[in-house]
Formats: sequence, structure tokens, C-alpha cells
Amino acid sequence: MSNTNIFPVNILQVTGRTVVTCNEVNERTMKEVGLTEADLEEFVRTNVEILFPEGEETLLIIGQQVRNRLSGRADLVALDKKGNIVLIELKRDRDDITQRKEPFEFQAIRYAANYALIKTQQDIVRQLFAPYIERHRDEAKFQQALSSGLTASELATRILAKFLQDNQAQGTLNRDQRILLIAASFDGQTLSACAWLAKNNIDVRCIIISPMQYDQQYFFKVEQIIPPPALEKYYVEIAEPAISSISTISITEIQPRQVLPRMNELLNWGLVSVGDRLYIRYYDSDSAEIIDHAYVKYQDQKMKYNDWGQKLTGWSSINIYEWTIHEATNKTLDTLRREKLEELSQDVSVA
Repeated sequence: MSNTNIFPVNILQVTGRTVVTCNEVNERTMKEVGLTEADLEEFVRTNVEILFPEGEETLLIIGQQVRNRLSGRADLVALDKKGNIVLIELKRDRDDITQRKEPFEFQAIRYAANYALIKTQQDIVRQLFAPYIERHRDEAKFQQALSSGLTASELATRILAKFLQDNQAQGTLNRDQRILLIAASFDGQTLSACAWLAKNNIDVRCIIISPMQYDQQYFFKVEQIIPPPALEKYYVEIAEPAISSISTISITEIQPRQVLPRMNELLNWGLVSVGDRLYIRYYDSDSAEIIDHAYVKYQDQKMKYNDWGQKLTGWSSINIYEWTIHEATNKTLDTLRREKLEELSQDVSVA
């Protein structure tokens, strides 16, 4: 199980020395902060990218509160960049999980089995995506197209086709189904069952979203606890043919391998600069300007990178590093950072 502690601190300069003092962060339950399961569902629906803080996932939400013929009801349904259906089930905490007559994980498995029957884009549009768009027709990303005369079914067809085309997933539509279980806390039996499923190659993840409070400010802590990271991901590879001196290895190189440099490091390295133009792949006529590591300027509006990408594509989530192209170099942000890491690795090998 994950072992994460977060401590806010004050760092002060006192009479020529640095003094660090610890402040108190209080963990809260969803009930204590007044959040319902519906509140959590809506937060995840509109901020699905927070489930994957390293940006390794691109998800398109295509359904909400979808009923099957036996009155079962799935919380959220998404597509990943391989075209697989992702079932997202939510509970507030372990009390809500244990009070159910049916185990949390079994409920999700039943729903996933329902979606295994979906074979075509038309099935997805008819059964899931068109009703979802109709349900949220007043949201800005749908409103303009619908007000211009498109039906929910026509808009769903266009968005889905573009998502699959952009991710080259037309030929792999729904070959597999995935399960994401989300709660502020899990009971031991659910974690045990999900660990067994994951070990036996069923793509199931347990993600904790738990509230925390510091002073009057609230935070969400997001952790994936099933499956845990493989230990091998933290190994530092031995350079060939020479063995590098540990004193010459940079901080970037000794962090876990799955953690790639973020935008602030690309700026610090000079790979991109404030004022540079960026565009999303296939949207080269709609560029944005870098303001800093967190924001771009697009159509005279300051917005976060992910918000800009989602606004352009209509997707619920986007891996901004893989899809954003730096206009000056014609390379994606992901390519720029990986090339820099390779350069640093070569420098270490020569040293």
C-alpha cells in the first residue's frame, strides 16, 4: 500500500540561518467536508486528468450514470487512447463500500462485462456518447456545435471519430475493458480482490482521492494504490560501456523513471521560452503563446495547458506533452524533454 505523508512547512531566515518549522495538515473525510458521492463524480468527470498527474493517460468521457437492461448503473464511462472502454466507479469512502450488499469491485466487473458487447462506433454513439452530450448540452464545449444545428448524435459521431483517428485507434476499438475504482479510502477486502485481479492481468486500478485541510485551504490527495509501481521502475540503469560516478548523476536522472520533466524544467533548460508559440497536433492554425510553466495565452485568455488542449479537441483529458508541438522546433514537448534526458545521459557516460 502507498505510504505518502504531506507536511506543509515554513522556511524562514533567522539571524543568518535557515529555520524550518512544520505546520499541521489534517486529513478529512468526504462527509466531514460536506461532499457527496455525486459531488465526487462531478469533480472527476470535469477534471479526469487529475487521476493521472504525470499525464500518462488520455481519456474521453463518453457516458455518465449509464443504465443497463437489468437497472445496473455505471457512474462514468470513458475511452482511452487505445480505444478501450474505461469504467469509472466511485464511492466516498470505505463505509459506503462496506455498506453495499454487492462488493464494489464485483459491481464494476459486471458493468465492464456489459460494455464488452460494444463493437462499433455507432454502438458507442447510440448507447453512451449521444445521451451524455444531450445531458450536458449546455456546457461550452458542446453548446456552440449544438446551437449551430448539429444533433447530439452527429456531434458525438464527429468527436468520437476524431478522437480515434488522432490516437490511431480505429482498428482497436474496445478490444479490452478497464476498471478504475475511486474512493477516499478502501476496505481491506476490496484491495485484496483488486490486487488479485491486477496480478492476474485484469486492468483494474484503485485510486484514492482524499480531502486534506491546512488552515482554511482544502486539498485533494490523489494516489494510485492498486497496482503499486513496479520496483524495477525505480532502478537506475548502468551506463554502457562505462560505469558512471554517482557524484556526476543529476537529480533528473535519479528520480523514478516514469517521472518525466515538467514544463518548468523545459523552460529552465531553454528548450522553450516565454512567448514561444505552441499548437496541438492537427490544430496548427490555432496556436497559443507560452506565459509561464503553468499557463498559455490563447485567444487573449490566460488558461492552463490542459484546459487549452481540452478546449481545442473537445476531449475530457489530454496528455499535453505528447500532443503539444513547439512551433519553433516542430517537435512535441515530450520529444524535447526525452531528447534532453538522452543528452544528459550521454554527458554522464562521457564523464
